[in-house]
Amino acid sequence: MPDTGAVSTGPAGSPTSASASSARFVAVLLTGGTAARMDRVDKAAVELDGRPLLAHALDALAEAAEVVVVGPMAPTTRPVTFTREDPPLGGPVAGLVAGRAAVTITAPLLALLAVDMPRVTSATFRRLREAMGPANHGAILVDASGRRQLCALLDLARLDVVLAQVLGPAGTGHGQAVHRLLARLDLAEVDADGPEAADVDTWRDLRELS
Repeated sequence: MPDTGAVSTGPAGSPTSASASSARFVAVLLTGGTAARMDRVDKAAVELDGRPLLAHALDALAEAAEVVVVGPMAPTTRPVTFTREDPPLGGPVAGLVAGRAAVTITAPLLALLAVDMPRVTSATFRRLREAMGPANHGAILVDASGRRQLCALLDLARLDVVLAQVLGPAGTGHGQAVHRLLARLDLAEVDADGPEAADVDTWRDLRELS
């Protein structure tokens, strides 16, 4: 596969080894946003309940056979692959494209998660999987108002087709709207349970989740 600039690390920066070709799902975790309403901090490093948001997100993806983190490198307690969209800060579609390119394991499904949703858990992704019907291309979490969140489980083969249609062979997805991309997929919508859909866009959001 082409060089994506991805770096695989374990808990102490050791190389990963990924061999589970029959995995149920792989994951792309988006951590490289601008955090414009949080003084442009590295949001993945912001702490909630004494742990960084990155750790909460990796807990939610505990059942993924492979996790690609699109954003700055950071210490982790499980093997992950870090990569960046080029240039960085291109938005969630660009992050998804970069993350997808760095996936090395063959799996039928891809989990997509934004790092600023710390109340998403592994049970959330099990519910998304259970909600998928035979005609669906995946499932996505929605908040109480019906707004779709960056927490989804996607049919990887269908996602690849849609990315090719929307972006073309050399497209990076920079600046493209993620809701327009996902609108091309037939996704089951799953209501959030409790605070699952809460995201941390401001310091006030963080305080309200504490």
